[in-house]
Amino acid sequence: MVRIIPMASSIRPSLGCFSASPRFPVSFLSRNLPRTLSYSHVPQSHLFGTNTHKLLRRSVNCLGVAESGNAAQASTATTNQDDLLKWVKDDNRRMLHVVYRVGDLDRTIKFYTECLGMKLLRKRDIPEEKYTNAFLGYGPEDSHFVIELTYNYGVDKYDIGAGFGHFGIAVDDVGKTVELIKAKGGKVSREPGPVKGGKTVIAFIEDPDGYKFELLERGPTPEPFCQVMLRVGDLDRSIKFYEKAFGMELLRTRDNPEYKYTIAMMGYGPEDKFPVLELTYNYGVTEYDKGNAYAQIAIGTDDVYKTAEAVKLFGGKITREPGPLPGINTKITACLDPDGWKSVFVDNIDFLKELE
Repeated sequence: MVRIIPMASSIRPSLGCFSASPRFPVSFLSRNLPRTLSYSHVPQSHLFGTNTHKLLRRSVNCLGVAESGNAAQASTATTNQDDLLKWVKDDNRRMLHVVYRVGDLDRTIKFYTECLGMKLLRKRDIPEEKYTNAFLGYGPEDSHFVIELTYNYGVDKYDIGAGFGHFGIAVDDVGKTVELIKAKGGKVSREPGPVKGGKTVIAFIEDPDGYKFELLERGPTPEPFCQVMLRVGDLDRSIKFYEKAFGMELLRTRDNPEYKYTIAMMGYGPEDKFPVLELTYNYGVTEYDKGNAYAQIAIGTDDVYKTAEAVKLFGGKITREPGPLPGINTKITACLDPDGWKSVFVDNIDFLKELE
């Protein structure tokens, strides 16, 4: 069964002479200035007239200012990007919970507590919005990665789609865990055995809504709920995005040409101590149907406003501008990665207040 070792909380220049307008951009001025003349001994005022000569000199001076200004702006932008990248790396980030929808909340809670050994941490009902949440996991929310189940009144079925892969749970003995799940009426979709191309013993099971869980045989860990696997269309692009915008570390990659897929493990610490995001690229597949069941991952941050800046700068899309949620005042921002997978960043201090 699942063995847990204690884990401490880880809440951790404008131009005055010519403006670059659509009608006369700087590039236009540069293209249309006269070239240097071979008869340079003739004064330009004689060639073009005194007024034209003054305008020409003024244009050349403005171009010098424009080039200097553009260089300064480029330098500032690079500095700002570097500063923001450093801030992202230094930010106190942690995967808080993963959110998805289920058709029968009580049935799912029963399965997770009796078959997977999780604890029901809390529930909240929002009747005015017609939904209920239940939080389950292997330890307190202020220090563990947990599941947030969402039940929408009257909706008993969802489409999981092809993009979502599975969740991962580390257990001491995969075989015994599978036997227990079978005894409780659970569905086993892959019997215990070594992973393809490796030695780790795994098995796959399905919960009552069809979500797949990979059971990984592993020693005691502070984070038994250890993986979320999502499929992506461009692995290199996704790795760069999660490194720069999310501040995650690329822990390892594994290519399996025999089975035509590559995985990348991303996270905020080693796999045996922290939850990870497993990104899977299947050869030649660039898009997936995401369905409407899986929702998002929530990540803690010290500043949702700076986080939104970083997400925009490094290729993500903000779907909810940073700010407090109505009613509870918890500051969040929501975004999409290049494949359209959603994440929500939550202010660390506000999150702890919410738990109180």
